Amino acid sequence: MGEAPPARRELFLGYARIGLLGFGGVAALARHEIVERRRWLSEREYAEILGVGQILPGPNVGNAAVMIGRRFHGLAGALLATAGLYLGPLCVLLALLSAYEAVADIAAVARAMQGVAAAAAGLVFGMALKMGTQLHPPPELLAVGALALLAAWWWRVPLPLIVLALAPLGVWLSLRRARP
Repeated sequence: MGEAPPARRELFLGYARIGLLGFGGVAALARHEIVERRRWLSEREYAEILGVGQILPGPNVGNAAVMIGRRFHGLAGALLATAGLYLGPLCVLLALLSAYEAVADIAAVARAMQGVAAAAAGLVFGMALKMGTQLHPPPELLAVGALALLAAWWWRVPLPLIVLALAPLGVWLSLRRARP
């Protein structure tokens, strides 16, 4: 683990920062904030928590906020981290929604939204590459990741089926490698 566990206030404010500054998706910013800036968790610890958050229903970073908050301060920490993550963006979203309704039918706005979506996809891809290069997964786990990518992108397999098929394989391969 990183340095000393964050105080409850610091946990809330850290997640509030993530929520308010994470435009286009907070996964990359959350990783930077938790692993690099605040050093609450190591790269591996964060990747493991985010991995569990990924296979649970709901937003992966929100699931990770619950698990990280609970790790440091139990139920109160889970609630504080989650509230910090969602309260600010909820207020901003409600304000933007009111403004968007007035301009949603304008063609230029629709094109701008496509550009925003492309930037968000780039953020997700960039974060995955950064985590992958720092974790140095063994070749067999890289193959599982590549297979998951192909299944989702090329073959359009639904995510729950990919998880049901490949998560046990990844776990088995990891356990096999860990045996002495």
